[in-house]
Amino acid sequence: MGVVKDYLVLGAGPAGLQLGYLLEKAGRDYLILEAGSTPGTFFKTFPRHRTLISSNKVHTGWTDPDLNLRMDWNSLLSDDPELLFTRYTERYYPPADEMVRYLADFAKTTGLRIAYDSRVTRVTRDDEGFEVRTENGDVHRARCLVAATGFSRPYVPPIPGIETADLYTTVSVDPAEFTDQRVLIIGKGNSAFETAENLIEKAAVIHVAGPSSVRLAWKTHFVGHLRAVNNNFLDTYQLKSQNAILDGNIKKIEKRDDGYLVTVSFSRADEVTKDVPYDRVIACTGFRFDASIFDETCRPELTIRDRFPALTPAWESVNVPGLYFAGTITQSRDFKRGTSGFIHGFRYGVRSLHRILESRYQDAEWPHRALPATPDALADAVLERVNRTSALWQQFGFLADVIAIDGDGARYLEEMPFDHVDLPDHYRITLEYGPDHDKHDPFDISVRRIAQSDAGRADEGHYLHPVVRHYRGQELVATHHITENLENEWDSPTTHREPLRAFFAARTATVSA
Repeated sequence: MGVVKDYLVLGAGPAGLQLGYLLEKAGRDYLILEAGSTPGTFFKTFPRHRTLISSNKVHTGWTDPDLNLRMDWNSLLSDDPELLFTRYTERYYPPADEMVRYLADFAKTTGLRIAYDSRVTRVTRDDEGFEVRTENGDVHRARCLVAATGFSRPYVPPIPGIETADLYTTVSVDPAEFTDQRVLIIGKGNSAFETAENLIEKAAVIHVAGPSSVRLAWKTHFVGHLRAVNNNFLDTYQLKSQNAILDGNIKKIEKRDDGYLVTVSFSRADEVTKDVPYDRVIACTGFRFDASIFDETCRPELTIRDRFPALTPAWESVNVPGLYFAGTITQSRDFKRGTSGFIHGFRYGVRSLHRILESRYQDAEWPHRALPATPDALADAVLERVNRTSALWQQFGFLADVIAIDGDGARYLEEMPFDHVDLPDHYRITLEYGPDHDKHDPFDISVRRIAQSDAGRADEGHYLHPVVRHYRGQELVATHHITENLENEWDSPTTHREPLRAFFAARTATVSA
């Protein structure tokens, strides 16, 4: 049967490297299988126009490493201060090639065990674990398998004739090839607007189409929605420069000798249908997870139009025990709400996954520190964390710190998946935006910062702020919102600490009674 490792990790992208680092540090028996000849193969091609939209803020004025990671969306977690992406460039939106260089250096410096040129062709499962075969004929076995493959296939919606269109993954990025042409771009995400931005100077007409309205990241706080760096195209539409955004469904794409005739059903015009001519059609409709390497013994169930693996709160397949997922393909758990699809989010998800693996397979306790279960001690512990944590900041409303109450004592556990917590008497601490925050204009002075100085109205705030919830088992029994603050410094004795201490005092009295 051969040697059976503890863990096999598929993919040496950011998530695979992050998990590999944690496994290496813990002294586990693991191997990372990478299809390419270097880490981070995805970033050699994507984004197509070679500029990342992940923030790289080098100068923060802070010296606290965790605080700095709030503004550094590209670094992986390690104990080496030299292994920060901010050491590679000061560009706020960095070149993608710098990410390729950074990931190669991370893998080499940390001595990760990676088998390159090992494209996986088949994964099977039996009572002993998983067997993974690669294109070069190697066979690997492990008790636990973690897929960190990212997206390896474009998601192509079922539109008749779409197979005749260009795809974002392969279309030319030379604007000159689109000179004086009428271009339809299908999709309303960043890849669509990145593509449109590239063509503004050459194309005669550009239409960006999709069934839903454009959603702006600065309003929704979901960084996968349209980012400001890609929204210059909106000006060319609203200021009448021939371009347009179409809200509607593409019903049919017909390829003709002189271009395309596209049937559009407009959402905002009583479903009026119109045939529109174009010279080029480009599908920028996203990516999907490729499950074809898994045979019937371990093929994971998929979700969200079969684009993502369906996961438990522990990032385990809902139907294949022992098969876990890491990285951007885990975003089904917080789809279009959180940051699990991006390095600055999933680096913390991977760390949490590693702790779950350690507890399940190595009998290790979740890292924690002991506290007295007094209102003052609990309030101080919470405020200390929320004022510097990057994990709860980036994975807002998704990861939670947990205070487990054990009689007169307490344990403070950091960064657990919110829905994974299963303890008798405990508190969950998160950073969250307010209810319906994405339905309000954050620049409207009438709704902005309404709870910034009034602790009694803290739950009405729309901006990011700490929330402390008291649970008995899975029953929510009380909630406290800490008043939001312009600079995210929750350190006021009267506005922040005293109301929180009073909340803990009231909960302690209730439990004691």
